[in-house]
Amino acid sequence: MERAQGQLEAEMQNLEEEKNRVIEEAFIRAESEMKAVHENLAGVRMNLLSLQPALRTLTSDYNCLKRQVQDFPFMLDKAITEAKREICQVISEVSSTNQELLRKYKREMNLRKKCHNELVRLKGNIRVFCRVRPVSQEEQDSADSKTMLSFDSEDDAILYLSNKGKTMTFELDKVFSPQATQEEVFQEVQSLVTSCIDGFNVCIFAYGQTGSGKTYTMEGVLDDPGINQRALRLLFSEVTEKAPDWDYKITVSMVEIYNETLRNLLGENPTDKLDIKMNPDGSGQLYVPGLTEFVVQSPEDINKVFELGHMNRATACTNLNEHSSRSHALLIITVSGFNASTGNRTQGKLNLVDLAGSERIAKSGAEGSRLREAQCINKSLSALGDVINALRGKHSHVPFRNSRLTYLLQDSLNGDSKTLMMVQVSPLPNNMSESVCSLKFAQRVRSVELSLSSSFSRRHENSSTSSSPTHDSVELDSPPVTPVPLPISRASSAGSTLSSASRTPSISRRRSQSQLSTGRLKLTA
Repeated sequence: MERAQGQLEAEMQNLEEEKNRVIEEAFIRAESEMKAVHENLAGVRMNLLSLQPALRTLTSDYNCLKRQVQDFPFMLDKAITEAKREICQVISEVSSTNQELLRKYKREMNLRKKCHNELVRLKGNIRVFCRVRPVSQEEQDSADSKTMLSFDSEDDAILYLSNKGKTMTFELDKVFSPQATQEEVFQEVQSLVTSCIDGFNVCIFAYGQTGSGKTYTMEGVLDDPGINQRALRLLFSEVTEKAPDWDYKITVSMVEIYNETLRNLLGENPTDKLDIKMNPDGSGQLYVPGLTEFVVQSPEDINKVFELGHMNRATACTNLNEHSSRSHALLIITVSGFNASTGNRTQGKLNLVDLAGSERIAKSGAEGSRLREAQCINKSLSALGDVINALRGKHSHVPFRNSRLTYLLQDSLNGDSKTLMMVQVSPLPNNMSESVCSLKFAQRVRSVELSLSSSFSRRHENSSTSSSPTHDSVELDSPPVTPVPLPISRASSAGSTLSSASRTPSISRRRSQSQLSTGRLKLTA
């Protein structure tokens, strides 16, 4: 028991020591943890102190945002009002700029037209060209194939003609040698075609004896077209180029004057006679009731028109040509334009005329119905010569009504219209008398000047028809009765605005179209 007691006492002491050690360790840990807690608490207190300013800032920002949200409708209205004001100001500035650009555009357009018109005017009031046809192989093989014409190597406006041992000199605006191509000829003509787009009336005549190449120059062949086809191609090209600003409408008519009778080559009955009448609206302009018109939009449409017109044209065989044209053929092209930006309107007419042969009756060997045709042809050419003489002499009366040809083309042979006469001559000796007549007449035509005051005199239309000598009665040294493009006076101010004389025909034509009888056909190709 003593031993057991001693062991118990030893264990009790060990346990007491162990207890004291554990208590001491727990106290140390508790003290350490308490210290850490105090340190954390101090950190939290520091954080709280630093968060207070941030909290005040957030509170301030929140209050500010709250006020902004409350003020947003007012600020939005103000911003919208300001934006509207700025937009209106920009629109006003753009509109002002557009007006200035439009003014400059109009000025440049008028300046271009004026410069173009002045260029054409400077080239001649009535321009007269001469084209010498080449000698065919059959003619070269004949004994009488010597060429009687020669050209000036330094001046392409001079032509020399040898006749009866004498050399005659003719000065024109341009002379084309037999080697001249269709393209070279048209390059000299295209400025007149452009004038048609600008609202002017233009006449291009082909004049000369039968077989001198008039139809070839005007119509050409399929692979090498003449003035007619090339003029229309140029019109379509110009119209396409101006398409963004201008809206153009091109209409085509074809008529022939056969035995002083006006015939519609595009109508269902080409033998029906048409009449030229005064427009009942009091404008003093002429129109043709029942004349068929095609609206064309491409060169392909034109080919269809040409094909129909050529089928209906009167031709016959004479001593000078197996397929001689026995009538004057007129291709009438009207170009109407409207500019939506400026409100400007233009209307021009292009008359392309292939005149019948101008040879003497004895030379052509015409008999019977051919004789009557030749007499009518020479009468109309003589009337054209009378008109040229009256214009040249600035007479108060110009006899436009003496012939259907001059009467129909009166509005394109007056005022600020533009005219070109293409004289066709043969270089062969047996045609020299006709060539001399044609060239002398061409020189007379070249000297014509027109004035606006005389060109639209009403007396021209109310005058009675006077008789004119036939082509056969013209002496060799006097100008033959030749179809001549009537002189077109170009007003110096035509570039800025169309003269009243040029606008009047356009207005009258539009009025006349609305008053045509139901018999008139207006077709679209």
